[in-house]
Amino acid sequence: MADGVVLPDERQSPGGNRGLTYPFPTPPGVGEAVTVAPGVLWLRLPLPMSLNHINVYALEDGEGWTLVDTGLNTPASIAAWEAALAGPLGGRPVRRVICTHMHPDHIGLAGWLCERFAVPLLMTRLEYVMARMLIADTGQPAPEDGATFYRAAGWNADQIAGYRKHFGGFGKGVRPLPTAFTRMVEGEVLTIGDGAWRVVIGEGHSPEHACLWREADDVLLGGDQILPRISSIVAVWPTEPAADPLGDWLASLQRMKTVFPETTLVLPSHGEPFTGVQTRLDALIRGHETGLTRLSRTLATPCRAVDVFSALFARSIDDSLLGMATGESLAHLNYLVRHGRAQVARDADGVDWWTTTSSSET
Repeated sequence: MADGVVLPDERQSPGGNRGLTYPFPTPPGVGEAVTVAPGVLWLRLPLPMSLNHINVYALEDGEGWTLVDTGLNTPASIAAWEAALAGPLGGRPVRRVICTHMHPDHIGLAGWLCERFAVPLLMTRLEYVMARMLIADTGQPAPEDGATFYRAAGWNADQIAGYRKHFGGFGKGVRPLPTAFTRMVEGEVLTIGDGAWRVVIGEGHSPEHACLWREADDVLLGGDQILPRISSIVAVWPTEPAADPLGDWLASLQRMKTVFPETTLVLPSHGEPFTGVQTRLDALIRGHETGLTRLSRTLATPCRAVDVFSALFARSIDDSLLGMATGESLAHLNYLVRHGRAQVARDADGVDWWTTTSSSET
């Protein structure tokens, strides 16, 4: 499982963020906050990577705050929280911490905040359990199944050695999570202050990603489910090599088209708040469909997973992005197999070769 959340580059889908409106184009500085809706503050924490920030949100909750997502466990994030807690949050107590999903930039400081304020952590069950599982890999040797997985994708010996070296890195950016949590489920309504926030679950980017929608004034805490300028990574990882996360992702996006009106104010985890959610959902779906069509054409000649990057990404892929790009390519390849549009065969060297079927689009 990668500890990044997106390939830091728009997938090959022209006009992917056209038709959106950004009512708050200037993000808050470190230790600052912007009021984006009644009782909702937007804060931004630094990330030490090309995607250099995560947005987190503070919701007024009586005399205190409910926090949504937490940033990585880094000194810079802790300093930013200290400044925000003493500054725009006014020294008022935190009442609970909500994490939309289990990626380290979202849960990294959940344990620190929950312990500091003696408050509960709210997550969906699959996200909490998956996070605990991946954190347990810290300090463990890389499993041979992982090496087999990446060899099949076309990685060379040096790249597999890099996988072994960096295995278990997920937990390095995460404080120990609370050993108990409060489960959120699809359709549940959370009362936070004077607001009623409905839990809307998405799949594909992570197993059970929670969005929070305040229907009364159409404000959506979208996490990584609906980002304005980049497409969240949808990837296959060694723990479940035959998974179809792209099928889950596209089904989630289609379902969300039946839920959120175009006027909804989306508060994303990366980028700026925006309106035009139906437009953006269409663009995200179209981007993957375009990639699948291009990929089907590429597979007219047998390919390994590492051979199809140019069909899916509008940039070159170096070793720093190799794991995410491989995972995303495999998600698209598995989707084509699931839908009878491609087939795969493993050769004597343990490498998978993918080709189109006669029923595939050309």
